[in-house]
Amino acid sequence: MIKSGENNKVNKNEIYVLTITDLDQDGNGIGHIQENGMAVFVKDTVPGDEAEVRIIKVKKNLAFGRLERIRKPSPDRVEPLCPKARACGGCMLQQMSYEAQLRFKEQKVRNCLTRIGGVTFGEDQGPVLEPVVGMESPWRFRNKMQFPVGKGKDGQPALGFYAGRTHALIPLEDCPIGHFFNRAVLDAVKEWIRRTGISLYDETTHKGVLRHVLTRVGFATGQAMVCLIINGTKVPRQDLLWDLLAARIEQEKAGCKLESLMININQDKTNRILGFCSEVLRGSAFIEDRISDLTFRISPQSFYQVNPVQTQKIYQKALDLADLSGNETVWDMYCGTGTISLFLARKARKVYGVEIVEDAIRDARNNARINNITNAEFFVGKAEEVVPRWFEKEGKETRIDVVVVDPPRKGCDEKLLETILQMDPKRLVYVSCDPATLSRDVRYLSEHGFSLISAQPFDAFCHSGHVETVALLKRKNG
Repeated sequence: MIKSGENNKVNKNEIYVLTITDLDQDGNGIGHIQENGMAVFVKDTVPGDEAEVRIIKVKKNLAFGRLERIRKPSPDRVEPLCPKARACGGCMLQQMSYEAQLRFKEQKVRNCLTRIGGVTFGEDQGPVLEPVVGMESPWRFRNKMQFPVGKGKDGQPALGFYAGRTHALIPLEDCPIGHFFNRAVLDAVKEWIRRTGISLYDETTHKGVLRHVLTRVGFATGQAMVCLIINGTKVPRQDLLWDLLAARIEQEKAGCKLESLMININQDKTNRILGFCSEVLRGSAFIEDRISDLTFRISPQSFYQVNPVQTQKIYQKALDLADLSGNETVWDMYCGTGTISLFLARKARKVYGVEIVEDAIRDARNNARINNITNAEFFVGKAEEVVPRWFEKEGKETRIDVVVVDPPRKGCDEKLLETILQMDPKRLVYVSCDPATLSRDVRYLSEHGFSLISAQPFDAFCHSGHVETVALLKRKNG
């Protein structure tokens, strides 16, 4: 029964007809109850939808609802390509046209920089927000997938994804944002489970062996990896699994070749997917991929951007903004496996990189060696500890011309920002995966002598609410 908001009180399980007018930062639709103006957040809706929404949670000034039925669709509503999109929840925006997704992400960056960062766009000589960079085809772009393993409703082995904020497994035969070869892997692994009878891990009891299946593929090289994450130390009939995988990949005409079959041991009672020890079952301990003319080795635990097409555009933008002539000294903070560092090193005199993950720094050093780059030096540790210590020791005699930061979602530590201010670089290139923390850091830097020159969003996580941004800041007196 559709309620009309008796006495202006909103109750759980009541159904309201709402017009969706906006999206929140994650991509949930926002509508307002006509009687009292209360905002309702509704997953799977698009601005312009007229929808019947069941209230599932009520707070003091807002509520959360579940979409029951679309009465009148938005002009931007499309049919999701994946039949499991709504249940899975990994692609929050699949029901929205790709053009509308790009508009949403560009506006998201604009809103954050304006509201949080205090930036004013549109003024003469003021900062510029460049148009969002999307993909020609926003499908099949992911080079890495992680599938939990369990049983479907029919009791048969299943691989898929967990529904949002649950351990309820949504079985999948394919995922249209992943490489084609995942379809072959899902099929082959299920057949191997049936033939071997290997036990499946239970997230509640922490019993069973097989937890997840990790896949990685080099888009440029065609090299593919399958890694089983196990609650144990060995798996049965690994040759059978190799043969099944190789046969299915060939049948699928997936455009890649299996080069690595591995296990990763995770016996901890944790939601963390990967453990700390990986072993080769057959083939190589790594695969290789290329971004531009640089080669990178990728192991199960390596950090490597999941969208190689957009990654090359993002790194090229960062390199362009760094405006290197060959004489500069550059710091790359939160450098990961050194991908941006190595792009910069080809055009700079010297590049320093820092990353907290020891394995990532080992990969960075290996990647420098593979690419014959000798002017990049890498440090292990927290950026906010390593960089101030280095600057105290070396910085007084070493002019830093350019700083690049690519922090996690929480943004830069304030102590690191203070050190960057002391370094007084000519240019600061900020690569961000969260426009809110980017905007917070832009405000801090703007209050201490820097100005935002430009920012450009990049859609590297199509159909999700996430957006990457590359921004340039300079000294106000520069």
